Amino acid sequence: MNDKKVLKKIVTMLLVLSALAGLSALEVDRSEIQSAGAANEIVFRNYSGPHSVINTIQQIRAIGSQLGNNVKSNLTTARTVGDKNRYSVIHAVDGTTGKFDADIFIIGKNATVDHITNLRRIISAYLETAYGYSSKDADTIATFVTVYNAVYRGNLQYFESRYKEIVIKNLSSSIVGLSTNYEEWPGNTQIVIPLSDLAGGLSTIDTSVISDKQVVKSMQGEEDKGIDARKGMVDIKEREADNAQEKADDAQAKADEEKAKLAEEQKKQAEADAAAAQAKADADKAAADAAKAKAEADKAAADAEKAKAEAAEAQKKAEEAKKEARANPKDEQAQQNAEQAQKEAADAKQESVEAQKEAESAQKEAESAQKEAESAQQEASSAQQAADEQSQKTEEQAQSADAAQSQADSAQAAADQKRSEAQEERTAIAKDQQELIAESKKSEGENVIYGLKTIDDAGITSEIVKMNAQDGSVIKESPVTVIRGRTVYEETDSFIAIAGTNIGAGAVKLVAIDKKNLEIVAESAEKLSELSVLVEKEGSYFCTIQDGSDFYIGKFNANVENQLRSKVKVKAATPITVTAKGIMVTDSNGAPIILNPSDLSSISPESSPDSRNALQRAGAAASNLYDAK
Repeated sequence: MNDKKVLKKIVTMLLVLSALAGLSALEVDRSEIQSAGAANEIVFRNYSGPHSVINTIQQIRAIGSQLGNNVKSNLTTARTVGDKNRYSVIHAVDGTTGKFDADIFIIGKNATVDHITNLRRIISAYLETAYGYSSKDADTIATFVTVYNAVYRGNLQYFESRYKEIVIKNLSSSIVGLSTNYEEWPGNTQIVIPLSDLAGGLSTIDTSVISDKQVVKSMQGEEDKGIDARKGMVDIKEREADNAQEKADDAQAKADEEKAKLAEEQKKQAEADAAAAQAKADADKAAADAAKAKAEADKAAADAEKAKAEAAEAQKKAEEAKKEARANPKDEQAQQNAEQAQKEAADAKQESVEAQKEAESAQKEAESAQKEAESAQQEASSAQQAADEQSQKTEEQAQSADAAQSQADSAQAAADQKRSEAQEERTAIAKDQQELIAESKKSEGENVIYGLKTIDDAGITSEIVKMNAQDGSVIKESPVTVIRGRTVYEETDSFIAIAGTNIGAGAVKLVAIDKKNLEIVAESAEKLSELSVLVEKEGSYFCTIQDGSDFYIGKFNANVENQLRSKVKVKAATPITVTAKGIMVTDSNGAPIILNPSDLSSISPESSPDSRNALQRAGAAASNLYDAK
């Protein structure tokens, strides 16, 4: 036997002994290893075994694309699309402001998605179709959306603080968010996707929300620290920042235009206020002049009345003097008095006439001054009205300028926030990358071993664990947690094992597990018996193929491709024993038979009872050997 085969046998035995004996850290409970990680670390438990039906990536993405096509036809209308028993989306949007709209992605009770990668493919295709994201950006956002919903799983209070009522009324605290266990997804999942701006293009989904510190912290707990997805998010945010900066620049230019208009209105305001002030001053002066003219007219009227009264009094005296003179014609003094009284009466009358004229003139001047005052008052009122109207225009323009500046400030703040987030995260990524490099260099010198760790108490399923043999620390656990039979064989770049389960869409198949990432890189087209053992002989692998209710022995190469299948039917749990003469198995009737390794044909035993008895004893011994394992 060559060295490679020896090594393969040794590794196989070590793995089997490790699984059986429970002598090392390979046997610790899965929950204990998980609890050793970061408290906020999100580790998705996926079904990583073979499947009975393998959907192509295109078929998986088509689920999301169909949902996206149904939503994009009318993005502003709230509605539900899809099959509620499989996959659906509640497009929860309305015209209110202050909180987020959302798409609520529902995994129905009959959904079969069982791996986070495929769930992300569905969400990515949805985002790409509904909102026009590029495939790369949609993949990045889908990754963050799933982690975000896992971080805030069941935290309805968190969602209530950030999302609109139309969103909250569709959520349930028992199922909101995303469980880290794929078995809990069907019928128990409401993935919330925050919508920031339905016309926002790259910023339709609010990237700041889905990449908050808690989300990033949980991603840093991943083996690769989520570097690729985080880089993708930084790239998106930097482009968001550029777009936001363009909007901010445009908004600032608009604000500057509004400010220039405000300055013009303020200039007009100053002119209108000055004109109104001058008109008021002129009106006040005219009113004062009118008041003065009226006072003078009133005085002149009073003087005229006085003069008239004096003239009347003088005329009365003149009449009395004249009467006295007539009565005493010879009284010279009486005649002189009468003449003097008549003269005084004439003078008083003349003064009265002149006073009346002056009063009438003063009245006309007062009336003219009053008209001028009224006209000036009207001009002052018009000027004040014009100033008030201009003040209203100026105030409206000031509000427009303030609103434009506020919008510009908000746009600039958004640009600054996105750029700040991107720069902060890029710095954190650089630090994490250096740590990964240091860890990688350290691991190159480690004494690495591989072993199996049991997953269930019955020991039916196991997973491969990569460990540091010196300190017993776990370097990596395989996501493939359904290895059966507690046996694996080592190839150059992979391990060969039987893996899977017949639950749901699963299947039991022969698989190749990559050494680097410990994930399945190939699986057989044929289904295997759940009870099949795996045996290696000269580079070929033998196990039990299931075809309906019948079972056969299959021969596979290292690429898990079937080379031969026995014609004879065997028991589902048949041992497979490699002997010098052939491969011993138990046929469907319970009889031990030997198959030719080259073509799996039956080597007929001699018909003698001794030969049959010997063969049966050999078969029983093989069965006992298998049971002992």
